[in-house]
Amino acid sequence: MEAASEYDLAVWEGPYPTSDAEAGQTFEMLYERYTAGDDSTAPTERIAAYVSALLARYPDLTELDDDSVDDSPWADGPLIGNARGPFIYFSFVANDAASEAWELAVSTARDHGLIAFDPQTEALAK
Repeated sequence: MEAASEYDLAVWEGPYPTSDAEAGQTFEMLYERYTAGDDSTAPTERIAAYVSALLARYPDLTELDDDSVDDSPWADGPLIGNARGPFIYFSFVANDAASEAWELAVSTARDHGLIAFDPQTEALAK
């Protein structure tokens, strides 16, 4: 991850892209449909399970007291609020937990059969 105040990650269900360019096109389409628009589709079971797995390690911002919020890698909460249908787009804050949380988010996506895309590098997240 590059130095910045926030990092974004997109995760979705679907066939695994054959290239970063294909992943980028899929990301753009999903982002426009589920994030930029006013879609209110509930998260799919797999996306909800993915978010639950992340929150098992790093609690939701909405569950933390004021003294613990700065230690959370999440930029906003509730984290599930960033999910629509088969897609979630969420941000990490740049803090001590961010690098580990990023790795967890990417590996957990893989474990759940989901695609993780890094919009900063416009490449499949690794």
